[in-house]
Amino acid sequence: MTPGAPGPPARRERERPLIERAAEQRGSRRRAPAIHVEHVSKTYELGPIRVRALRDVSLKIARGDFVAIMGSSGSGKSTLMNILGCLDLPSAGRYVIDGTDVRDMDEDDLSDLRNRKIGFVFQSFNLVARTSAVANVELPLAYAGVDRRARRQRAERALASVGMAKRLDHQPSELSGGQQQRVAVARALVTNPTLILADEPTGNLDSHSTEDVLRIFAELNEQRRTVVLITHEPDVAEQAKRVIHLSDGRITEDARRVGVHEPPPAVQRQKSAHGVASEAGR
Repeated sequence: MTPGAPGPPARRERERPLIERAAEQRGSRRRAPAIHVEHVSKTYELGPIRVRALRDVSLKIARGDFVAIMGSSGSGKSTLMNILGCLDLPSAGRYVIDGTDVRDMDEDDLSDLRNRKIGFVFQSFNLVARTSAVANVELPLAYAGVDRRARRQRAERALASVGMAKRLDHQPSELSGGQQQRVAVARALVTNPTLILADEPTGNLDSHSTEDVLRIFAELNEQRRTVVLITHEPDVAEQAKRVIHLSDGRITEDARRVGVHEPPPAVQRQKSAHGVASEAGR
């Protein structure tokens, strides 16, 4: 930090948990976009080196949209995803999710927000080894303090919704890559979030499994959930309603393909998905 330069604003200690305060603001939040990023920049200090990962990024994502964010390695797309998921904070600018400004939130409020509003899906699945599919899906509910019986019921429903009702007791090592990603999607859904953030969710899948996972995202979007998908694969991005391109930390292109309130494009055969097309994971 430059000598004499102001540091990041001090965080206020919360008087009441976010979940209690949310009800008071519910009316105004219905009118707010799902995501509002305003002049956001992110700089990392690596000793004497300053890396500018994001540069004055502004965008709005409407409720119920399906957006793909594309960019090569180093473009800033993963940094943007971390900020959208409240896993990192911008160095400058403003981020408002579902009407809530995250700038002054403490770690407890950020954790509450992530658990209540956001479902995460990652390229590497992030499932707990030697643990059943249903127990993996229950984890977010356990953290939220939901009782065991309700956890099990909600986890089973989430797994059934992604076609995994017959694999409840299977461990990750007993599932294909496509099946593991379905379990990861079920885990993201089990808290009933309004926003799904998927970071390269098809990167480790063959073409058939990629198509299956994309159909699940399309179905979630048709249920009016907002879906934001990070990808470097053009034919994966084509399944979204809107495609945003990042380069050197800036938005270089923002193309609307389908209207926000229209159904997402029909899933097409994947050409650039990893691996050789096979039946694995179907």
